[in-house]
Amino acid sequence: MAGILDLDLVGARDALRAGDITSSELTAAYLARIEATKDLNAYITVTADRAMAMAEASDARLAKGEGGALEGLPIAVKDLFCTEGVLTTAASHILDGFKPTYESTVTAKLWDAGAVMLGKTNMDEFAMGSSNGSSYYGPAVNPWRAAQDAGTRLVPGGSSGGSAAAVSGRAALAATGTDTGGSIRQPASYTGIVGVKPSYGRCSRWGIVAFASSLDQAGPMARTVGDAAVMLSAMAGHDPRDSTSAPEAMPDLTAGLEQGVKGLRIGIPAEYKVDGMPSEIEAIWAQGIAWLRDAGAEIVDISLPHTRYALATYYILAPAEASSNLARYDGVRYGLRVDGDSLAEMYANTRGAGFGAEVQRRILIGTYVLSAGYYDAYYRKAQRVRTLIRRDFDEAFGQVDAILAPTAPSDAFAVGANEDDPVKMYLNDVFTVPASLAGLPGASVPAGLSARGLPLGLQVLGRMFDEPMVLRVARALEKAAAFTARPAMLEGV
Repeated sequence: MAGILDLDLVGARDALRAGDITSSELTAAYLARIEATKDLNAYITVTADRAMAMAEASDARLAKGEGGALEGLPIAVKDLFCTEGVLTTAASHILDGFKPTYESTVTAKLWDAGAVMLGKTNMDEFAMGSSNGSSYYGPAVNPWRAAQDAGTRLVPGGSSGGSAAAVSGRAALAATGTDTGGSIRQPASYTGIVGVKPSYGRCSRWGIVAFASSLDQAGPMARTVGDAAVMLSAMAGHDPRDSTSAPEAMPDLTAGLEQGVKGLRIGIPAEYKVDGMPSEIEAIWAQGIAWLRDAGAEIVDISLPHTRYALATYYILAPAEASSNLARYDGVRYGLRVDGDSLAEMYANTRGAGFGAEVQRRILIGTYVLSAGYYDAYYRKAQRVRTLIRRDFDEAFGQVDAILAPTAPSDAFAVGANEDDPVKMYLNDVFTVPASLAGLPGASVPAGLSARGLPLGLQVLGRMFDEPMVLRVARALEKAAAFTARPAMLEGV
């Protein structure tokens, strides 16, 4: 079993096609691993029976020499994706008992490609958070521990914390995540895996529970850049059911992975050198610059002058969209209902009991900035600043092929830390939010360990719809970093 769990997605795919292992063996090994790592709380729902049935069907197709790009590969799904007949909660009490009658476009594509569903992963409630601490089902836990403090549980990041913990803890071969302001890239950095946020519109949002419609984007979380490229190839593509889905041709994401960076121009944004940045974050960034320079890239200093306004802009726009999107949860059609003496009281009781503190906070912020008298002062102004942020990136990409920056301002922090200080929690997104506002693709790659022995990531950003370039540079970083560290809990696995 240990050998099976050590295979990455590409390695497992090749072993399945060669007949060295079966999907049933692989899936059974991962289901056993999920059971063995229950303390991580990475899953909300485990679909063991369905997984084994899907694996057996894959084995039958593989025996005939048939099958899709992900045939027989067991993966996890963030519990924000609607899955037909399977509990879908967005980690919220208000969606108790909700089993969709339809399948999200992204997961339908994965099943069409032959992937096997292990279950639905934990997350921040309605994808609102940076630690997985706002989940109604309790926090997911990072498989990593600090070298000198093995007894303290650490966050896996958020909101895709369950997916990150599952992949890092070998409880899934790969997983889906969603990124609104950094919710794929930041947890990937905290858990020592690869996370890719595609360009806005590259993956369909149809069937994904909405947080902020102009920002939400699905993407893969995996062990290697190559694995992420294979996953994203299956997930992406135009969807006529989603008006924000881009009708762009999907390039081959694996063809140029090994081209290297010789001759490429890599931008280093001055504004990402924020006040109070920990020295080890500066050091890993400098190391990443050196790796790319040594590989033949030209390093170019660039400026993104409106970056300093990005976090404030995001925390106006995202709550505003959330307040609108979450108005549909009223206790009438599905999910939780708390009765009252009137319709209005039933609405208030249901939403008060069903939404957690962070979701309520963002709904209130969003409602405030959209209200009469404040719309122009906050929301409209934030939209204008967002345009300036996008313009900064457009000008930068007139000079460079990709941008390199840190993924997160620290390594993973303790479960429960920062929860009484929302602003401090929001600062975890300082390096990831700008690209989200601009709709650009980005990838986080594990680059080294902090002084506490915890993973640190670097992120590569690219032009709109230039995922091949992002993945190419990310692969060059991955090769240079040669990150092979594993959490202590994986010893012997």
